[in-house]
Amino acid sequence: MPSPAAEAARQTTILVTGASGYIASQLIPLLLERGLKVRCLVRNPAHLYSRSWFADVEVFSGDLTKPTSYLTALQGVSTAYYLVHGMSNGKNYIEQDLQAARDFSGSAFKAGVKHLIYLGGLADPQVKIARHMRSRIHTGESLRSGGVPVTEFRAGVIIGPGSISFEMIRFLVEQFPIILCPRWMSNLSQPIAIQNILDYLLAALELPNVESQVFEIGGSNVMTYADTMLEYARLRGLRRRVLIMPLNPVGLLAYFMAILTPVPGNITRPLVEGLCSDSIVQDDSALRVFPQIRPLGYSNAVRISLEKLDPRLVEPVWRQSVPPRSSLKHAGFCIQQRQIILPASPVSVLETIQKIQPPSENNKFNCAEKYDTRSGQEHVLLLHSLRKLPGQLWQEWRICKVETGTQLSQAMLFAPRGLPGFLWWVGSEPWIRLYQRSMFHKIVGTSRKMRERLASEAQRRKEE
Repeated sequence: MPSPAAEAARQTTILVTGASGYIASQLIPLLLERGLKVRCLVRNPAHLYSRSWFADVEVFSGDLTKPTSYLTALQGVSTAYYLVHGMSNGKNYIEQDLQAARDFSGSAFKAGVKHLIYLGGLADPQVKIARHMRSRIHTGESLRSGGVPVTEFRAGVIIGPGSISFEMIRFLVEQFPIILCPRWMSNLSQPIAIQNILDYLLAALELPNVESQVFEIGGSNVMTYADTMLEYARLRGLRRRVLIMPLNPVGLLAYFMAILTPVPGNITRPLVEGLCSDSIVQDDSALRVFPQIRPLGYSNAVRISLEKLDPRLVEPVWRQSVPPRSSLKHAGFCIQQRQIILPASPVSVLETIQKIQPPSENNKFNCAEKYDTRSGQEHVLLLHSLRKLPGQLWQEWRICKVETGTQLSQAMLFAPRGLPGFLWWVGSEPWIRLYQRSMFHKIVGTSRKMRERLASEAQRRKEE
């Protein structure tokens, strides 16, 4: 039977900040499943248009560095999730983060918000830690300064498809048989599964007596950063060795991480700096306050993540980038995409694609899924390659109604397995781009001929 706190939450609105981010995108569907009314705060609502839950939430545009932009979003809110950080905002991100937290907390208090839930970073504030990690701790303190009770969770490495920490491990281990690591790879970490992160964030809604508390959370294993890589390799069936270097070239490591992994270049340096100290749970009060949550071990968390190496099981961020990116890496996939606008209806464009490239064994693709969204205004056709490759190849066609006609997007998604997979992708990218241009040229030509034929038939019927 739901607790009184949970029943009370159902009668009010839950605000989720940072709604386009990784944690929020996983949390929002679970809030909706519990029958809660969800309101999202995001700088650019366009980043949410392709989310499966977009039609089920309220969306407010706002910038946390500008308090007046989100005051309306706080009205009628019972609990607000603070799931943002500003590492990508440049050199002054720490000062901006702290000021944004103070402003948000003060505004929430004035609006009558009863509870803030914050996900911060796991580190020992009593020792020397990276500026980024210390700023996450200070952000929690700033949130508590506004008068609203804050439940703060501190977590380290998060294991799940799409998590920056996990994708860094995945892409580095997959590409390098011998992994050269700085000396901090012998530091200790306590990786936590994304499933457990979400468990804690949801459980905080049902706390009987809301008061400001800090909980350190982690998985059931304490291990070195080097061991996280070696265990991933074992589960993936890859033979890997880790060599610890005597140096710690933070700038050089950040540079190569930005090139070789999906980690954005503007946050690689603070992320690398954050790994230069231990990140383990020292206060296990979370296990006592939330006894219903059983932390997963690292191996199980990785296995679950690897089982989701499928475009249908991860957030489709390749559809959501504004403006669209032609090349990106995400959740274990290397992605190449192309987009055009056609002066035709979505249905006719879909018929053209199926006419040119029927999903069958003849063209080495089979139809994995076909579905419609937005009341027939968007169509998605997902094809899976039958070819024997050093990885999995998928092809996605998306047809979406826009003001000027129909937006046609085609994405090739490849999940490499080990170094051979990455070498195959690098060698195939020019051919993939050529294939995409060729297909779009055929579709444009066929679509034009179909429109001309239909116009000719309509004219003939009119003359008759």
